[in-house]
Amino acid sequence: MSRPTETRQWVLAKKPAGLPVLTGPDATFRLETVPLPPLKAGQLLCKSRYFSNDAGQRGFIESPVPADRYYINTVPVGAPMYTGVIAEVVESTAESQIKAGQLVMSLHMGIWAEYFVMDEVHAQPVVENEKIAMTHYLGAFGGPGLAAYTGLHYAARIKPDDIVVVSAAAGATGSVAVQIAANLVGCRRVVGIAGGPDKCAWVRSLLARGNDNGAQHACVDYKSPSFAEDLKRATEGGNATVYFDNVGGPVLDTVLGCMALAGRVAVCGAVSSYNNEAGTPMAVRNWFEVINKRLTLQGFILLDFADKIPGAVAELMEAAMGGRLALGDEGSETVVEVGIEGVPGTWLGLYEGVNRGKLVTKLVV
Repeated sequence: MSRPTETRQWVLAKKPAGLPVLTGPDATFRLETVPLPPLKAGQLLCKSRYFSNDAGQRGFIESPVPADRYYINTVPVGAPMYTGVIAEVVESTAESQIKAGQLVMSLHMGIWAEYFVMDEVHAQPVVENEKIAMTHYLGAFGGPGLAAYTGLHYAARIKPDDIVVVSAAAGATGSVAVQIAANLVGCRRVVGIAGGPDKCAWVRSLLARGNDNGAQHACVDYKSPSFAEDLKRATEGGNATVYFDNVGGPVLDTVLGCMALAGRVAVCGAVSSYNNEAGTPMAVRNWFEVINKRLTLQGFILLDFADKIPGAVAELMEAAMGGRLALGDEGSETVVEVGIEGVPGTWLGLYEGVNRGKLVTKLVV
C-alpha cells in the first residue's frame, strides 16, 4: 500500500443546543480534507477499519457538567471528533513491536477519519481469533462490556442472591450486563428494561443462556403504559437489590420506586438527558426513595478500575467461548457499513434505537 498524503475527517463545526444536527447552517460536524503529517518517533499511521459508536460520545462534544469538573477533555470546535477505533497500521515508527500491516485498537484515541496518526502508547494490538469477530474488541471486550463488568462487580458489588435490574438492556453495555448477572454470576433474578416487544424478547433470550439455577428472569418494556406495574411485579413486589443505570430520567425514577431496603445503584450513564438543551433539569419525583430505602448510589467510570481490565477481558472471552455470553449473529452487536460520509449519521442512530447490542461502523475507504 502506498502511503496516503491526505485524509478526509469529520471535525466539530458547532456545539449543538440539543440533538446534534447533520445538515444545514447549524450542522454539528463538517467533513474536511487535510494533509497527513510525517510521523514522529513512536507514532503510527493508521487506516480506520471500525469505529465504536457510544452514547457517551455526546459528552465528548459538550460537557454535561462544567468543563473544569469533567473527567475528560471535550473536543474543541474545529478539531476532529474522537472515538474508539480498530485500525490497520500503514506506517510505523513505534519502538514497540507494532509494525505496518498489524491491526490495533484504541478505546478513545481514534478519530472519525479515513487515515489518522496515533501515538503508539494509545494503541493495543488486536489478537485475531477465527471464532470471535474483531469488532467485539469495541463492544463486549471493549468499553461497553468492561463498563458492565466493573460496574456490576466493583460499584454494585453484585452477589448471586441479588435481584438485579438493568436499563437499556438491549444496548451495548446493558446487553452484556444482563448476561454477566444472569449467566456468569448466576443471580437469582435479573430484570432487563428495553424499548418495545422485539428488544424485550431478544433480552429474554440472552437471559436464558447458561441459566442452570432455575432463576425466573424477565425483561419489561419501558414504552408500555403498564411499565411501572410490570417492573414492580418483575422485581417481586418492588424488591430489587441492585440497579445498573444507563439512562437516568423517567426510567431511573420508576426503578427507585422498586428498590429494596439498602439497595445499591451503579450509575453508568444518563442517556435520556444527553441531548437535552443546556439547563434542562432531569426530573426525578421518587428521589425520596433514596432516603426511604437507604439506597447507595455509586457513580463510576471504567478508568476507575483500570487494573481490573485484563482479568475482566479474560473472563468475558472465556464466557463467550463457552457459550454463556452471546456474540455475533446471536446478539451483542449491530455492524453498519458506510463510507466516511455516513459516519455521523450512523452514530446518531444510537439515539433512535436502531441498534441491538453494540453499534459498530465498518468504514469503507
